[in-house]
Amino acid sequence: MTIELHNNVYCEGEGIPVVLVHGFPVDHRMWNECADALKTTAAEHGMKQFPIWAPDMPGAGEGPIPSDENSGGKDTDGAFLNGLDRMADAYVDLLHAAGHDKAIWVGLSMGGYLILDIQRLHPEAVAALALCDTKAAADSEKMRAKRIAIAEECESTGTHEPVMGFAAATPEDSTIKQSDAYREQFTAWINEQPAEGIAWRERMAAGRPDLNDVLSTITAPVAVICGDKDPSSPPSVMAPIADAMTATSTDMTVVFDCGHFSAYEHPQAVADALLALVCRVQ
Repeated sequence: MTIELHNNVYCEGEGIPVVLVHGFPVDHRMWNECADALKTTAAEHGMKQFPIWAPDMPGAGEGPIPSDENSGGKDTDGAFLNGLDRMADAYVDLLHAAGHDKAIWVGLSMGGYLILDIQRLHPEAVAALALCDTKAAADSEKMRAKRIAIAEECESTGTHEPVMGFAAATPEDSTIKQSDAYREQFTAWINEQPAEGIAWRERMAAGRPDLNDVLSTITAPVAVICGDKDPSSPPSVMAPIADAMTATSTDMTVVFDCGHFSAYEHPQAVADALLALVCRVQ
């Protein structure tokens, strides 16, 4: 009873892989420019190529949607209490199947939940972590119920409408998020996701555990990256996460005029921070 992943390889190479884990409700393509910038900048610094991967989460892009059984079963409200753990196992299995013992795990938003869970369940597989625009806390009761309602609506009607807000902007958002290019790109990416896959990820996120206790156990190098205009994970949320990782050294990067999807909005700035993390490990 395993979860199957679809991997996307940006770069082959030697050494420890950098595994990019995308946010919700899009797929690995949000990393395209950042991955290219990471590869190019590393080459400009005279570094040997290292593997750069970006698997699609279950139900995202080409990622197969797991059965309820393979997801660990539903709670009474429809959340997958074991979904995040099953997905964490699958990512580590993917790493091992490729012949690697450790990875530099990079997670943005929902991807951050995943890499913290990998740290919790498989700390031996962690060479370093980069937490981007994310949080460690579990959902509130209200947010959990909202996720379940969205999942049910997506499954019953096939709609993407409940998550289209990720493509919309307010006057307080970053310059890039307010652009037509951002709106058009994220609208297209969201509409290309299977509605059932959006629902699976919402049920998985709704059932995830609180991961704040994991922070103090991290001994591998860490990068914390966030946009200054991120409405859900601004520096005021990310700085306490960095401060809670008392057993390691943490570099924090605040990307200015930047919203929630920092790796898409400012790919070079995020790539630079990631390369600095790679240099601490490779």
